Amino acid sequence: MQISKSTHLKHLLRTQDVLISGLAYLVAVNFVWFIGILSSSAVVDHVALLPLILLFSIAALKFENPGIHGKRMFVVAFLSARYALLVVMALLATAYFGKLEFVSRYAIGLYGFLLATGLLSNRLFLRWWYFTGRREHPENFLQVLVIGTGNRANNLMQSYKDNSEWGISVIGALDPAGHNQAESKLADDVPLLGDVSEIRKVITDQVVDEVIICLPRSLLNNVSVVIDACAEEGVCIKFLADLYEIEGGSYQLEQIGTWPVLSLNPISRSENSLIIKRIVDLVVAIPVLLLLAPLFLITALAIKLESRGPVFFKQSRVGLNKRKFNMIKFRSMYEDAEQRLAEIEHLNEADGPIFKMKNDPRVTRVGRFIRRTSIDELPQLFNVLLGQMSLVGPRPMSLRDVSLFSKGVQRKRFSVRPGLACLREVSGRSALSFEQWLALDLKYISTWSLWLDFKIMLLLIPAVIKGDGAT
Repeated sequence: MQISKSTHLKHLLRTQDVLISGLAYLVAVNFVWFIGILSSSAVVDHVALLPLILLFSIAALKFENPGIHGKRMFVVAFLSARYALLVVMALLATAYFGKLEFVSRYAIGLYGFLLATGLLSNRLFLRWWYFTGRREHPENFLQVLVIGTGNRANNLMQSYKDNSEWGISVIGALDPAGHNQAESKLADDVPLLGDVSEIRKVITDQVVDEVIICLPRSLLNNVSVVIDACAEEGVCIKFLADLYEIEGGSYQLEQIGTWPVLSLNPISRSENSLIIKRIVDLVVAIPVLLLLAPLFLITALAIKLESRGPVFFKQSRVGLNKRKFNMIKFRSMYEDAEQRLAEIEHLNEADGPIFKMKNDPRVTRVGRFIRRTSIDELPQLFNVLLGQMSLVGPRPMSLRDVSLFSKGVQRKRFSVRPGLACLREVSGRSALSFEQWLALDLKYISTWSLWLDFKIMLLLIPAVIKGDGAT
């Protein structure tokens, strides 16, 4: 359940541009009123123009290039100023031809300045956040595996890098013809990882966002194992549009430079729906965290009064495309719980690669209460804010649980962003067997929609109140 990072960033920028435009207009109007240039009634008239401002802002997107990666600051500043100028000119033209005499030139001038400044500042911040300022920024690069070692593969990957908004990291190549490194025509910085028979090992052991198939027709019969392996684990496949026919999945034709590329994603999702899902995550998580601040404080005091150790428990979990992150929970166990797990492993009451024990001696009294009421899960709203989790999605699994997966298809859950709750949490929770849990997660992945997320959130309320299946 992922979309192209470059496409996602461009959609994000366009959405933010419209929001910044509306905010800049309101700030400008209120500032001009504050210094005494506008009367209160004139402020009301100006605010009534806000829908028109947003409409002009959306229309101006057609003339905008939202890219930020690899562009000089001068170019970014010019594009920001041009966008602001288009919106301001549209507003002034409307005021002139519509004879809107109440429109303040001071407010419009300040609005244009704030809009251009806001757009530029936002772009520079995003460029720093995604590409330069964070120490871990190479981990955000698109991780690509190439199938092919000839000139076509090299030319396509160079064009891919030149035309991608996001950073590209080619982790290596697999050759269906079995050439060695000396015979291949790969660039020096691209390692040859073997032939296509190694595909399952590579995409299981490494972070792979996309597999690019770039082969002559004579070798296409050798890549069926690649298609099957990627489909099983939910890894996006891309190949030259006229080279391979496959049924099922989600197809999308893209133009990367002068190269036509056909994408096949085994997890078919609407990009717009995924953007809305992320917006909903933020709109819900931020106010809920503010409302829950008193409960967080009370819970933290109770935990500290009963046992030694930190208030929060952080554990490495496996997220989207096997990227690891620290999931945050209120600590419900004694401080040495992880070390004591080996002592009681034989008492595991759950099926499959998970550990569950009804009367786990490692759980504190406060821990039992916050587990039963699901209070211990609430700090994961911070993970939602960071984009590591979503409000709704399969629960993230620990490294231990993932290492015990017995089937490749179980890793398909890594094609979606993990969440606070999913179908399991409204269908019995811990009372379900591991196989039932997995079946529900795979059902969610294959039938996902915004409406399904909404239904799960509604059903979660009575499930939490009843505490059915909670441990």
